[in-house]
Amino acid sequence: MTDTEAFLRTARQVITDEARALDVLAESLNEDFADAVQMILQAPGRIIISGIGKSGHIGHKIAATLASTGTPAYFVHPAEASHGDLGMVSKGDVVLAISNSGEAPELVNLLAFTRRFGIPLIGLSSKPESTLMTQADVHLLIPSLGEACGFGMVPSISTTLTLAMGDALAIALMKYRDFKPEDFRAFHPGGKLGAQLSTVRDLMHVDLPVVSEGTPMSEALLVMSQKSFGVVGVTDETGRLIGIVTDGDLRRNMDGLLDKTTKEVMTTNPLTISPNAMAEEAVAIMNDRKITSLFVVDPGTQGPAEGLLHIHDCLRVGLG
Repeated sequence: MTDTEAFLRTARQVITDEARALDVLAESLNEDFADAVQMILQAPGRIIISGIGKSGHIGHKIAATLASTGTPAYFVHPAEASHGDLGMVSKGDVVLAISNSGEAPELVNLLAFTRRFGIPLIGLSSKPESTLMTQADVHLLIPSLGEACGFGMVPSISTTLTLAMGDALAIALMKYRDFKPEDFRAFHPGGKLGAQLSTVRDLMHVDLPVVSEGTPMSEALLVMSQKSFGVVGVTDETGRLIGIVTDGDLRRNMDGLLDKTTKEVMTTNPLTISPNAMAEEAVAIMNDRKITSLFVVDPGTQGPAEGLLHIHDCLRVGLG
């Protein structure tokens, strides 16, 4: 067997073992999980996550996922908790303590603090008879299935299961709270994810290139040039968008163009998009129709145009 074959064989075995363990975890979930969700939902304070070593690393991720999906949470290092950070934990909070063995000595003072002041404690461990689980009010038990290394020393299966349990908690809470994409974006305004969650309203221009239907094309061309969108909207006497004039319309009406009105040149019933639509949807429409901009109109009112979205605005934030 070559080195490459050996590496791939090991990697596939690790992933297979972890995938099977996740199936076992899914089947093992019971009312204790629901109790943990209810405990968190009823807490007026925050969720404090704590753990040491690899459990701590996973705890950081669980806290971040909870916080970004509508459940205020933060990580407290158990060693630092013993040196003053217990002051970060107060009545109304819920503590989620993580330890695969359930016997991490660094957690002792934190556990005692929760018992002393009646702070609800959720234990996440693979050992139901451990110190952590016997003290906890609610138990999140992960199956004890060894580790992918084969000799039980390298946290792998256990950390995967712990991470999955944390994700399950966060998503269950998110679903219960009816957490929507716009809520999610409030916590993720930057980067690619923020761009993907942008709405049309977030990116649209409100200083619009619009003229009335009786406007001479000589004036409409000036507006089109000044706004630099390559398009001008045409409105009726009520201000409702009834058409657009694009570069294509100009080419099709070159003969005597300056003697015409916008109503004679415009394309009627222009394609529009709702201000609440996702910007990704607008990009898909523009790419499909091979156009570079969309006027923004509330479909509920069909009133005046509220904005204009240009493909360059979407490209600038990483869409397209």
